[in-house]
Amino acid sequence: MKQPEIESSGIPEIDNGEYWPLSGKPYVDLILTKTGVKPIYSMYLPKKMTSELPSAGARAVSAVLTCGQKKWDMFYGGVKSGHKFSIEWRKFVDDNNLKEGDGLVFELLECSASKIHFRVQILRGDFPAELKPEDEEGANSDNPILLG
Repeated sequence: MKQPEIESSGIPEIDNGEYWPLSGKPYVDLILTKTGVKPIYSMYLPKKMTSELPSAGARAVSAVLTCGQKKWDMFYGGVKSGHKFSIEWRKFVDDNNLKEGDGLVFELLECSASKIHFRVQILRGDFPAELKPEDEEGANSDNPILLG
């Protein structure tokens, strides 16, 4: 049986599978601060999510972040390491060119005492020029339009 063709949404990020609806599993959204990106590269998960994760104590748990078609392996430490990802977080940040102000949605796909797996969506903090208001001369302003 022939599969029906899926019509383009007109938004490349959706058509390429970078954005998707949440599945109903636990998730947390956050805005990256300067500590999460260069040069510090430290990612702490909010309390809302840490209550869903194994309490690893001194032992780190294997963690996988999936974004688009790629995966990043790292470790997640519990209470004793401050509920944060290991130094491999740096590779995820650099590979995805993340910047302060970008939004991330971490959706917990799998969680056990030995492994956690998040699907991550990236929402860029820099608005495209076409979403910025124009001033009197027709040049784009530096103030983004609030969508909502």
